[in-house]
Amino acid sequence: MLEQLTAEFTRPMTLPTEVAVLRLSMAVVLGGVIGWEREVKARAAGLRTHMLIALAAACFTLVAMELMNLTPNNSDLQRLDPLRLIEAVTAGVAFLAAGSIVISGANIRGVTTGASMWLCGAIGLCCGTGDLRLAMIATVMAIIVLYLIRILVTPSMRPDEDD
Repeated sequence: MLEQLTAEFTRPMTLPTEVAVLRLSMAVVLGGVIGWEREVKARAAGLRTHMLIALAAACFTLVAMELMNLTPNNSDLQRLDPLRLIEAVTAGVAFLAAGSIVISGANIRGVTTGASMWLCGAIGLCCGTGDLRLAMIATVMAIIVLYLIRILVTPSMRPDEDD
């Protein structure tokens, strides 16, 4: 029994543990940067939500990469398609993001938060695949959009958008 439990934690990974920890950590940090901006604006989906979305996307990506490196018992029965992972993460995060949008008459709130959640899913996918530069570029661009555009565009110009 103890040997089986030990074997579960010692299964070899194709990716070194340090690399997996770096990728997951980057997803949490970069998702947190965007989540921090939402938290400061007192939005329902803030720091923790964005961090968890990015972490989940990165984790799913690492799992998919590990599955791609498994040696199947019957290769004819196993189909691996990494694009399915991207579709699944996109659909799952879009479901969460849509839940953050509130429509009350002509007033629509939460669209920007939903978009930032969706972006955190993409950033998590980037971190999971190891494309940390792309993840950091996307995070910087998101902060520019979320912060600078709010300063440059007055609220009276965009009454339908949350800030």
